[in-house]
Amino acid sequence: MDYLKAFLIGGGTCVIGQVLINYTKLTPARILVIFVVTGVILGAVGVYEPFLEFAGAGAAVPLTGFGNVLAEGVKKAVEEEGMLGVLTGGLTASAAGVTAAMLLGLAAAIFIKPKDK
Repeated sequence: MDYLKAFLIGGGTCVIGQVLINYTKLTPARILVIFVVTGVILGAVGVYEPFLEFAGAGAAVPLTGFGNVLAEGVKKAVEEEGMLGVLTGGLTASAAGVTAAMLLGLAAAIFIKPKDK
């Protein structure tokens, strides 16, 4: 059942993104920003955590999950360090994911050679 919920929620997020691409004049970059900011807002008001427990990876993996990690990191850092946490919390909380994405992107650029069309 966990796999089905993750598939449906994650797939629903992708469907929303595809509908925005197909039926609006928003660029893909703006749509990605909308997803991240939505995750930040939902995480900041405390709605994303129950949603995350229900949906599992279907809510944690998409960009809304990244936005939630940023919001949670800032909240935790502000509690521990004060206002300096506003600047450092999101970066600290998301450092592992950003580093993994950068290293995997670098590996793909080094080992995978694109073909001409």
